[in-house]
Amino acid sequence: MQPTMIKRAVAQDAERLTTLVQESGAYEGKYASITSGYRVTPDYIAQHRVFVAVDTTERLLGFYALLLEPPELDLAFVADDAQGRGVGRLLMEHMIGQAKEAGLADVRVVSHPPAEEFYRRLGAERVGMIAPSPPKVAWERPELRFVTA
Repeated sequence: MQPTMIKRAVAQDAERLTTLVQESGAYEGKYASITSGYRVTPDYIAQHRVFVAVDTTERLLGFYALLLEPPELDLAFVADDAQGRGVGRLLMEHMIGQAKEAGLADVRVVSHPPAEEFYRRLGAERVGMIAPSPPKVAWERPELRFVTA
């Protein structure tokens, strides 16, 4: 496996981040509505702390977006063919470092239900459940927190 580098996303990454979101196998079937038509825009990248994980050939392996106000992990995706190789863990460790650097005491995560266990393995604690908000989200979602202080 090639080394993974994490770096700040730039406006030119918007299209490939959008593609990664829309092609994610985790959002097929009953979960497809949440990513249908979703776009990561250059403005979004400019406004938030968005970081990409790439290999030495610049192939996109994953990304995350950290919102500072209020502190929340807004997006986190790993390419289907890169899952299980530690990319998600690297991204979350980096995100926690960014949160600490920004002086955040904690970071909220509204998790995709199948991803809850991943976040919990990395130290997030469940603090509640978010009710469905049809028609886009017809299921409950776990609310978790990473304590960064």
